[in-house]
Amino acid sequence: MGLRRLFVLTCAAIYFGWFCIMKAIFDTRTGSGYDDDVTRRYHFPIRYLPEAKRALGDWIVYREPRRGGGREGYVAVARLESIIPDPSDPKLAYGMVSDYLAFDCVVPLRHSEGFSEDRLDLVADSSRLGAALQGKSIRAISDVEFGAIVRAGLIQTLAPANAIRLGLDAAESGADIGGLAHAPIEDQARRIEAMLVNRKIRDAAFRRGVLDAYDNRCAVTGIRMVNGGGRAEAQAAHIWPVSDGGPDVVQNGLALSGTIHWLFDRHLISLTDDCALLVAHNRVPGELRGLFAQQLDRIFLPKDPSFWPHPAYIRRHREAFVG
Repeated sequence: MGLRRLFVLTCAAIYFGWFCIMKAIFDTRTGSGYDDDVTRRYHFPIRYLPEAKRALGDWIVYREPRRGGGREGYVAVARLESIIPDPSDPKLAYGMVSDYLAFDCVVPLRHSEGFSEDRLDLVADSSRLGAALQGKSIRAISDVEFGAIVRAGLIQTLAPANAIRLGLDAAESGADIGGLAHAPIEDQARRIEAMLVNRKIRDAAFRRGVLDAYDNRCAVTGIRMVNGGGRAEAQAAHIWPVSDGGPDVVQNGLALSGTIHWLFDRHLISLTDDCALLVAHNRVPGELRGLFAQQLDRIFLPKDPSFWPHPAYIRRHREAFVG
């Protein structure tokens, strides 16, 4: 095969995404000017199209750079489902994602043994890291790198010490959380991929995030009860149900006691945009109405406003409540 023909085929392979599928890092930051909603879509210039296409159908890890006030680390994982053109700008495209899951904590670029991305080990001067990643907002990573980053990101959810609290003890979930810690490093990515679509694991991560944000306190009654095993009486309720496309993020959650959760899921109670309580008194059983003496007062919210319910999710729930 001539060099010219080889060059043309290589360029075509890059453009059309013929190379093998690989996982990828997607850099994202608030205030970037792109139309990102990282739980559903990632907005990017088409110069990154070859790299994005290589990750199509596989998992991606979101990373926030320090620039623009980011948390300077890896913050979430999702699956890249499709890539579509931006109808308003031919120079941009959207990566549509599913199975978004925020990490328990920010995973830093650097750890005790080096960097989470092997390519960064080649940067001799750590002050040049930003420059080394400039123009590489989408970049491939290996299965081993992916496994290590996600495992570090879900360290609290997967910790055996938290199994009872999160409902992941073997007797209740059947999930082999402990086995992951002892799996060979080259096998971790496959096992983690299976866990990322396991509803019990996702529920546990969601529960941890919501209950930690609300300090294990029911947002409506203010009651906080935790048993000796660390299991809270409050439950993590989705505002926009997962079954209808809602994401597993704290801003789509409320910590609610069992009875309040039951009423909320049946749209017998809801929230205003200011997070005040709405009650359908004509439909709520009479013996439960005493729970809502503070109707139209703001519910108990997390100390960190970034974890407060998202207005768009509240409006979705309230539409069903009104209907």
